[in-house]
This record gives sequence, C-alpha cells and structure tokens, in this order.
Amino acid sequence: MFITFEGGEGTGKSTLIEIIKQRLIDKGYEIVLTREPGGKGSKFAENIRDLVLDPKYKNVNAHTEALLYAASRAQHLDEVILPALKQKKIVLCDRYLDSSLAYQAFARDLGLDYVLNINRYALDKLPNLTFYIDLDPKVGLGRIKDRSKNDRLDQEKLSFHEKVRKGYLELVDKYQSRIVVIDGNKSISEIAVEMIEEINKRL
Repeated sequence: MFITFEGGEGTGKSTLIEIIKQRLIDKGYEIVLTREPGGKGSKFAENIRDLVLDPKYKNVNAHTEALLYAASRAQHLDEVILPALKQKKIVLCDRYLDSSLAYQAFARDLGLDYVLNINRYALDKLPNLTFYIDLDPKVGLGRIKDRSKNDRLDQEKLSFHEKVRKGYLELVDKYQSRIVVIDGNKSISEIAVEMIEEINKRL
C-alpha cells in the first residue's frame, strides 16, 4: 500500500507520519518511510532536494523548479517506492505528486496540464490513499515561525501559501476517492487516530 501525506507548512505531517509508522510496525507490517522532494534511500533525489529548497536560490524560474521536482520524483520512484511496493511493504511518503500540483500548478500559476505532463511517469503510480491536512496558512506559518531553519518555500509570502491551500482543496474535489481531508486544527493524537482508522479500513 502506498500512502501519502499532504498539507501546507506547519500541519504536523512529519510528526504524524512517525506515529503512523510505529502503529503499523506494532501491527506487524513492514514500513518504508520516505519524503519528497528527495527520497530517503536515493542519493540523487536527495541532492535535488538540497538544491530546490535552498533559500539562496530565491529567483529560480518556476518551470525549472517544477522540472526539478519531477526529476527527483522519477528517481525516487525507481530507487525507493516501487522496489518497496514490490516487496509488499507499506510506503509512507511525506508529500508526493499532489504537492507539485498545489505548489507549482496552482501557487506558481503553471497550470495543471503542464505539471501533470512533466510528471507523466508518476501518474501511473498514484497513491492508494492520500491524507490532506487542511489548515489556515496563517495558523500553520505561526507554528513554524520559531524554527531555526526555514527552506525556500517556507519563506514565501502568505498570499502564496493561501494559493497552495486553494489548490489542495481543488485537488480534493478532483480525486475524491483517493484524498481524505483531515482537520488540521485537531490535536496530533486525534488526527493520528483518524488516520489509523482510515488505513485499517483500506488494509
């Protein structure tokens, strides 16, 4: 099973994935935990992550950015996700194709057609289940304001993050059978219970 976790900044994705991973391990499942951009287990994809999130590249072209994400994803699929799925493991991934659609297609105004086209390789490998944690960007950005290090996307203006959220909500309508919306205002423990219940239903 391939499960992805999506949301804006400060939604608690990383914490939640660790909780879900442990709960599934306790049930006897083999888990591969990974992330995008990059991919734990793919040095090449991780090097692209370092490049695309580095705050010093503030003026990178939006098309270049989208292509780098797509390139990283293709490598990540071949080196990490697909081999794990062939071995009947559960893959938990922090962000995937929906992030490119929300951030580049909608927030960067590149359009769905363009971003879907450059990610054609990933379209045949969509997740079985995606959790979208919905939260007002003002709240999310408030949660990360004291981080010692924020990446290039964290540093974007509020208006950008509002467009990201709007994009995600459009994706929810487009992929209703795959994307489950979670209220990001709930506590981490409440959200974890909700996610586990949904996963158990599908397993």
